[in-house]
Amino acid sequence: MTNPSSLRAVVCLGLIAATASMTAPALAAEGAYPSKPITLIVPYPPGGSNDIFARIVAKEIGEELKQPVVIDNRPGASGNTGTGLAAKAAPDGYTLVAVSSSMTTNAAIQSKLPFDAVKSFAPVAMVAHGPFIVAVSNDFPAKTPQELINAIRANPGKYNYASSGPGSVNQFGTELLKAQAGKLAITHVPYRGMGPAVTDLIGNQTQLLISSGPSLLPMVRAGKVRAVGITSLRPSPIAPDLVPMATAVPGYEFELWWGFLAPAGTPPAIVARLNAAVNQALAKPAVKEAILKEGAEVTPGTPQKFGETIAADVTRWKALAKQQNIVAD
Repeated sequence: MTNPSSLRAVVCLGLIAATASMTAPALAAEGAYPSKPITLIVPYPPGGSNDIFARIVAKEIGEELKQPVVIDNRPGASGNTGTGLAAKAAPDGYTLVAVSSSMTTNAAIQSKLPFDAVKSFAPVAMVAHGPFIVAVSNDFPAKTPQELINAIRANPGKYNYASSGPGSVNQFGTELLKAQAGKLAITHVPYRGMGPAVTDLIGNQTQLLISSGPSLLPMVRAGKVRAVGITSLRPSPIAPDLVPMATAVPGYEFELWWGFLAPAGTPPAIVARLNAAVNQALAKPAVKEAILKEGAEVTPGTPQKFGETIAADVTRWKALAKQQNIVAD
């Protein structure tokens, strides 16, 4: 008769061997990562900040990882189409998505997204952050942050502010200013994109626009609109001559960020490898210069810190949307 203890030992050894045989290929594959090209989904058309930053960094991390990083532009639904595709991709490190703060503002006001901004992804790395420029039409009677606030307070309901659409980051940035300044009475005029919004600011159809440096600084330098402030707490290298709006509205701060995500469940070792490659790219002077030229500063960091930023932003923007009645189109 077979000894029961011996039989149990044989069964245990068999299970251990079977488990090892199943996990060994996975570990080997992870150790060899990457062994083929990586796809970086950009959920916007070519030419925007997400696309530009993705291409700048993709080239560098491709050289570091010894595999091409292929940009795949998948625009649609304010970035939600491409981001949703990335959320459903295999969690193997071969599909990433380039996102920005707009992912969290979308999550704050849209209830039927094809992903959860926090749970559907494994944060890989923040790439950059940058403030917005606060610009007014040349006919508007303000040249400083305090003069801007004073003019709106003195003329409730007289002025309009532009945005690139309902629920856009421009609207969030302006509504945050209104809330922190004490309920400024200025009317929102949404546009279908930043181009027509800037055009109507130049024509004084609207009087205020808070947007990115690349969107506004060329018009400022050409004398077509006037910059009165910046949305960072301190002066920024993006536009070092501009005064922070916080000098007139204490505590006001609104900055965009850009970064890379992987699908939830991506092995931590692969996430760590990607994070290290991104941070090495961001340390290169040429990369810093290229990103600064586009209105942002490189922002190396850990996956954990990036994840904390995303979660905090979703909570923050949900509260602001409820307070200021910001809704999706």
